[in-house]
Amino acid sequence: MKLFLKPGACSLSPHIVLQESGLKYETETVDLKAKVTASGADYRAFNPNGYVPALLLDSGELLTEGAAIVQYLADLVPEKKLAPVNGTIERYRLQSWLSFIGTELHKSFTPFFNPAASEDWKAGARANLERRLPYTDQQLAGKPYLMGDDFTVADAYLFTVLNWAKPVGLDLGKWTNLVAFQARVAARPAVQAVLKAEGLV
Repeated sequence: MKLFLKPGACSLSPHIVLQESGLKYETETVDLKAKVTASGADYRAFNPNGYVPALLLDSGELLTEGAAIVQYLADLVPEKKLAPVNGTIERYRLQSWLSFIGTELHKSFTPFFNPAASEDWKAGARANLERRLPYTDQQLAGKPYLMGDDFTVADAYLFTVLNWAKPVGLDLGKWTNLVAFQARVAARPAVQAVLKAEGLV
């Protein structure tokens, strides 16, 4: 398998999941402005949407969208408990978290990385983060990870998104559970390996 990524972008989440899974994989970076891969290929030939992440399977099929990719990977290694079993209420709770992180947190960070974003757009996005992050903080009270004791793909996604707080000037300090969560996930050997591979530490 090959993961197309941009260091520090949302593709960090499936990169972490791949490393946690123990599956064999390779990565290739993408210049998202030029839509060219590190090997010089036209990225749109792989992924017409032109953004990351995208996972090229050994079969030649391409899987896109982070929430789908991480669940696919988790299901390849059920023994790692990166996602609850399909069909269980716990799996739907995981999907709920993936949706929440994607729509309420990830999308609210988007304007800060968009040169065309107006100040009003950014202010609205910051206000949404200020509303949603306290809830996320509360949900982590008394447990190490979103789903409880087991690290899951939702934690990889939340960790990735929260990493954008500092670059956009959002201080997470008032949400102590989020701060502890970030430190806990960052200390995982697989996460450390990925952060080093992407040049983020």
